[in-house]
Amino acid sequence: MRSFLIVALIMVTAGAQAKSLSNTKPERVGMSSERLQRMSEMSQRYVDEGRVAGIVNIVARNGKVVHFQATGNKGIDDPRPLQKDDLFRIYSMTKPITATALMQLYEQGKFHLSDPVHKFVPELKDVQVLNEDGELVPVERPMTMQQLLTHTTGMSYGFNPINDPVDKLYVDAKLWAAKDLDDFAAKLAELPLKFQPGAQWHYSVAVDVTGLVVQRLSGQRFDEYLAEHIFTPLGMRDTFFAVPEAKAERFLPNHAMNPRTGKMITIPNDNSDAMRDYFDVSLFSGGGGLVSTAMDYMRFAEAMRNGGELDGVRILGAKTVDYMSTNHLDASISSGGNGETPALNGALRGFGFGLGFGLVVDPAAGGVIGSVGEFSWGGAAGTVFWIDPVEEIVVVSMIQLMGSPWPLRSDLKVATYQALIDSYQ
Repeated sequence: MRSFLIVALIMVTAGAQAKSLSNTKPERVGMSSERLQRMSEMSQRYVDEGRVAGIVNIVARNGKVVHFQATGNKGIDDPRPLQKDDLFRIYSMTKPITATALMQLYEQGKFHLSDPVHKFVPELKDVQVLNEDGELVPVERPMTMQQLLTHTTGMSYGFNPINDPVDKLYVDAKLWAAKDLDDFAAKLAELPLKFQPGAQWHYSVAVDVTGLVVQRLSGQRFDEYLAEHIFTPLGMRDTFFAVPEAKAERFLPNHAMNPRTGKMITIPNDNSDAMRDYFDVSLFSGGGGLVSTAMDYMRFAEAMRNGGELDGVRILGAKTVDYMSTNHLDASISSGGNGETPALNGALRGFGFGLGFGLVVDPAAGGVIGSVGEFSWGGAAGTVFWIDPVEEIVVVSMIQLMGSPWPLRSDLKVATYQALIDSYQ
């Protein structure tokens, strides 16, 4: 009965659009209207130069939107103007939402961060490590829940199958063809770890395992848990794993750069697995499966900036949000892997990692303007957000371009911070 009620709730809100944050003149929150035009000009330049088909940017300060604009077209092969409420694959921007769901259960006393993951996912109890000599060896200490949230478990994504034997096993396992999260865990249990848990930072499917833990601890299917405990309370009416038929017209095409021509091309539709099928979904990927809008994600990010509360609705305690946005990586942990990482050129240059978020611990070392304590993440199709607790700024930017070679994220930061008239630092 409970499952039926949740599905009914999702159906009721399927035709509705996301609630908006209130707007204000930039000058009222210490920003310049004239200088924010540079963000508009930067976005138009990206479109005119064929770097993106379209882009939606939102900037908010002190909980008020000062810039919200859609620039360009829906797709390189779709000349219709991009709309502010169009739907984007947010890929790894799903991860902070999944971490938030798990930390809600942490607040309820459902687990400790020191608990072994196999307490909740017994499939992983006997997992082994493939060492540098190509030998399978036992884990010295079981991976913990804290490691699950910080990408230090030893799991991987399979991004480097040519040079890494563990990654090749990940590709061969076809994890994304699993029918559901339980099947995903069963497939994952057959794969070795890249290193001993806690030895280093490496981007991985750990957050998909996190979604399974949420499902098992809550007793709810993962998608239903997110809808009831995060999306509905925050008014995120356009965020889901499966795009409702009534909203399919707003779901944008994805793109890639043609390596031969250097020009953008549309990626053909392919519903072969969970990272491509957004309509008939049964594997709810907590690491990368959500679709959302710029305003929906702004509402989530603004709730986190505001200590876990938005419009009088609290999804997390303020201290919990502070703890999640604290660096949990030991200084001796080395970084490895590809994809969304807090590392630059293989080193933790000014960046750290909390519980579900990448962190800026030294803006000067990172080489891009910003503040100590920013927490953020991005997605494989070029989406990105960040929360600056010093300047009380939240920025969300949405595009659909896989493996973007462009410095858009750095350009966004420059365009945002140069518009400040009053700094709180």
